[in-house]
Parts: sequence; structure tokens; C-alpha cells
Amino acid sequence: MTNNQLYEAIFKRKSIRKYDLKPLPAETLSAVKQFANTAKPLDNSIKFEFLYLATQDVKNILPIKAPHYICLYSEKKENYLMNAGFLLQQLDLFLSANNLASCWLGMAKPTKQVPEQQNGLEFVIMLAFGNSNEPIHRLDTTEFIRKSMSDISNIAGGEELLEPVRLAPSASNSQPWFFSGNINEIEISREKLNLIKAPLYGKMNQIDIGIALFHLWLSLDHQGKTANFAFQKAAAPSGYEFMVKVKVKN
Repeated sequence: MTNNQLYEAIFKRKSIRKYDLKPLPAETLSAVKQFANTAKPLDNSIKFEFLYLATQDVKNILPIKAPHYICLYSEKKENYLMNAGFLLQQLDLFLSANNLASCWLGMAKPTKQVPEQQNGLEFVIMLAFGNSNEPIHRLDTTEFIRKSMSDISNIAGGEELLEPVRLAPSASNSQPWFFSGNINEIEISREKLNLIKAPLYGKMNQIDIGIALFHLWLSLDHQGKTANFAFQKAAAPSGYEFMVKVKVKN
């Protein structure tokens, strides 16, 4: 699977909530696991592992059942939630590019029969996947419901680069990101949450930033550029919290 194939998947992927519960062929699961083994972390210092579960191994408040789930376990340290989003979004796009349905599950957890920790790492988030009886791709980008570019960025000349990022999925389609700076040094901030929303979305919105960062990484790669991530704290626009700076190299 090439980066360009993952990039192209951005423009047609969608979250699927209805699955054929018949398990996928062993060779398909093997291909998914092989790709996962090549996933690129946002922060190389954070230890993580993937765990693959079946329908009976997962409990979910929402009525979404799938034949397979990819669970991400991680050590809990600074930036681990962004790292989780960055990693699992690679799997999300890989599945879509291979005509498999997938969906982020923020309310699902492994059952009590599954250990809460894997090699000292804690469960963070999971992705459902499998076949579906409904169309798993959008016909075109007009089917996306997203904020306008002016609502998420004030970077002059950044429209082409940030369009794939604008289409990124997020919890409850909240799209909590804002991009400032310039096309050579992009600063990504996260919307500050009030006391009501913070308990519900505080964790998920950090994962969302990681998802958007992988879309940005792919978009830069598509333009023949590379991204260097810097996590030193900096000022953010009013109403937002600074998360990371991306230094772009041509």
C-alpha cells in the first residue's frame, strides 16, 4: 500500500456503522495486520501495540457491531492520545483503500474477559472493521459535512494543502482543530471545551488532532514535502489550545 493510495482514500472514505458479521478471510486479516506492523507513529518515544478482537470481545454503548476490531494500547505519557489518532487513522485509510468498511468507536471497550493492559500498556481506542452491505465510499467530496476552510485555518495559500485535512473524521464530527502560522510552519491548535463538553470530548478531541495530523502528513508527502513535528508549547488563537507545530521541508 503506497502513501498515494492512502491519500486518495481520504476523498472517499466514510464511517460505516452497519456490518456483515461474517468474519473476513484469514488472508485479508493477515494483510491488515501486516500493514499495521508498518504504521508510523507521531512520537517514536511512545510505546504502543495493536490487539485484534472479535464481536464477542467488545462492549459498546452504541448499537454498532462488527466482525473485527483493532484496539490500540499505549503507555500513557504526553502526546499519547494524538499518537493514537495518528496511528489508527493509517489503518482507517488502509481499510477504505482496500474496500473494507471501518468506524472509529469512542464509546466501545474490550469486555472484562480481555485484559485491561497488554504488556503494561493501557487500552486507548478502537476501530471497527469488516464488510458491509451498504456503500462504503462517498461518490465525491460534496457528500462530506465539514466546516469551511476559513473556519479552521487562517494560513494564506494553504487551501490545497489543508483540504485533505479538512475532510478528516472526528468525534461527533466536532472538527476541533485550527491551523495558523504559515505554509512552512503550521501551528495546530485544539478548541477549548467548556465544563459540559470537556468530560465528553476532552480525550477524543486529542485523538482527533492526531487523525488530522496524519492527513496533513499525507498531504505534505503528496506534494513532495516532509513534516517535522515539534511539541514545545506556544501561543494559540483565542479560544484554542496549542497542540503541535509542523515544520515543513521541501
